[in-house]
Amino acid sequence: MSGTVDRATEGTSGDAAGAGGNGRGGGGGGFTVPHWWVFRDTGEHRSPRDEVLPKLPPPPTWRRFRPESERGPLTVPVPADGHDTRRRLGRRRGGTLDPKVLHVVNAAIHLRRPLLVTGAPGTGKSTLAHQIASELGLGGVLWWPVVSRTTLRDGLYDYDAIGRVQDAPQPGRRSPAGDGPLPGIGRYLTLGPVGTALLPWKRPRVLLVDELDKSDVDLPNDLLHVFEEGEFRVPELERLAQSQRQVEVATADHDHRVTVTAGRVRCAEFPVVVITSNGERDFPPAFRRRCLEVRMPAPDGQRLAAMVASHFGGALDEPTRELVREFVERRGDTADLAVDQLLNTVHMLTNGAAEADGSSWRHLRDALWRNLSSDLSP
Repeated sequence: MSGTVDRATEGTSGDAAGAGGNGRGGGGGGFTVPHWWVFRDTGEHRSPRDEVLPKLPPPPTWRRFRPESERGPLTVPVPADGHDTRRRLGRRRGGTLDPKVLHVVNAAIHLRRPLLVTGAPGTGKSTLAHQIASELGLGGVLWWPVVSRTTLRDGLYDYDAIGRVQDAPQPGRRSPAGDGPLPGIGRYLTLGPVGTALLPWKRPRVLLVDELDKSDVDLPNDLLHVFEEGEFRVPELERLAQSQRQVEVATADHDHRVTVTAGRVRCAEFPVVVITSNGERDFPPAFRRRCLEVRMPAPDGQRLAAMVASHFGGALDEPTRELVREFVERRGDTADLAVDQLLNTVHMLTNGAAEADGSSWRHLRDALWRNLSSDLSP
């Protein structure tokens, strides 16, 4: 069912959007939310255990998977602590995304394809994953930060073979748990963020692959099979399949443990994969073909006001609105200033830093708004 959302007035005076409304950009007129959108940037926070959750569309036939599980789909766990989501999104963060971004995000959800998000630092690429998970009630975001030394196995699972050997009983003595000469392997194997995302959940998890452009040149290609087939194998468990078909292992959800059957992990619902890139390198065509790409634009004045209001609560007062306008003017057409620089400055404003004298406040503001493309303050 389509809904009509009134656009807030151009600039930073759209406090309704800042309080979590559905404003979509500046200008007059209205914006009709497409009926096929699942994620609408409403700013709502939902738990996986809520009685009513947004219904997800069925995947295309070529993106349907049959899980390797003998116990049925898994229930998405409720995060033990929702602090990380509240820290990133504030009380209610709605109306902060451009409709062009939302079109691609929703297409990725429908098609069950990874979303490759590019853009300047501080434009909300990583936060997008938390917004999707929160609004759709998909549980905690599975975060995989990538560095130059990261390998595919780091994301799939970790096996502490040395720790298992060290915990083995002395020669001639059996393990107190009755495991035999070595303790049970499940206590030493932990699924990583990618591995946890590919478990057979009833509803898809959200996987954030953060800053993939910092990876080794081979990692994007290494991910191709996993993203295409929605599965992977754990050789250490496959070798035990005849004697121990089911093994309980830890997951990236920390206290949550699951059973892996025959050393094979295959999803029931392909996860919502958000891959971020700062544009520091190009990715292979084969990898890009399997992703939907979107560039995150620098937020305009209205969306900045929405972000500020979500973190500081209520309508923005005139000094804060003026600060947002100054920030937009200083940033200009470039993205050399990040959103967190504005939030830091608003925090100092609310703490009374502007009350002493105008010269000191301007000096502090300029220090906080230093140009990210150089070492010099603006």
